[in-house]
Amino acid sequence: MGSGRRAFLRSATGAGIASAALPSAVAADGDNKVKEKTADELMTASTHAAIEKGLRHLAGRQISRGSNRGAFGTGGYAGSVGICALGGLAFMSEGSTPGVGRFGKNVELAADFLARMTGPTGYIARNMAAAVGNMYGHGFATLCLSQAYGMSRKKLIGDKLRAAVRCTLAAQNDQGGWRYQPVKSDADLSVTVCQIMALRAARDAGINVPDAAREKCIEYVKKSQTADGSFRYTLGGGHTTFALTAAGCVSLFSAGIYDGPQIEKGLAYLKRRKDSAERHYYFYGHYYAVQAMWHAGGNWWNDWYPSIRDKLLSSQNGDGSWSDSYGSEYATAMACIILQMPNDMLPVFAR
Repeated sequence: MGSGRRAFLRSATGAGIASAALPSAVAADGDNKVKEKTADELMTASTHAAIEKGLRHLAGRQISRGSNRGAFGTGGYAGSVGICALGGLAFMSEGSTPGVGRFGKNVELAADFLARMTGPTGYIARNMAAAVGNMYGHGFATLCLSQAYGMSRKKLIGDKLRAAVRCTLAAQNDQGGWRYQPVKSDADLSVTVCQIMALRAARDAGINVPDAAREKCIEYVKKSQTADGSFRYTLGGGHTTFALTAAGCVSLFSAGIYDGPQIEKGLAYLKRRKDSAERHYYFYGHYYAVQAMWHAGGNWWNDWYPSIRDKLLSSQNGDGSWSDSYGSEYATAMACIILQMPNDMLPVFAR
């Protein structure tokens, strides 16, 4: 775990919880010294081949000219900042950085597109006049820029990232959460977690994120958990889902809460529901679930990764893509991020 994240945890949760930021396998398995499987054991030859095909497909789908140069997406999602961000994260999960590595040019193009889409207020969205997009896209875009900046220290990326963080902070409501638009309004857990991850990543990259904002958003997440360990959509009620619970668990880990009933109940809920994840949010849910199990470590990770790995390998299309209602670029980026989690390349995912 990097020093930036330790600082984030100390500020957000206090010294008592920060001191619990130990290797996560300890939290997941108590006193039992579970031998966690290595990346070499988990990422089979077939896994590497699938990732390679997926990244190659994604690179081939990146737009090479025009106003959307560097973006991805077809149809109604053409030029989506969220999909562009996920594509950039997928390439960086391989080990490439802006301008460096096998997919370095692709990362650079994605970061440049997101920088161009950052408006005067810091809101990252395609077509500022119509504000096409929402805080999901802004959150993923801010996350991608934070990783690109942390790896390159490029001034332009840093300037745009700082503006994006200011926009995010200004839109946080009094409960500590966020909604679809970059204004103070109501909040839901799904959008809120996107902003939490983005702010944590930005903080790790050296961008100032006030203690009060961090504390408020973590309290929002904690209040969203129900008695059975699942997480609900809003504090006022609403449904609980696999995807929301996975996102909630990741937020708890981000807060330095590595053990105790909140974590145990949340992980147990995910384990019970792993074969019935909501189809419409399949990739979104498993994007967070694999992070949760990665941080839990031990047997949680040993059992979870091979299961989702095999499902993704069996559902990959012949051209290297994966399919989803949000488009093949979205699904392929998400699948490649999930499959590459054992690489431990992205700072935001680091234990």
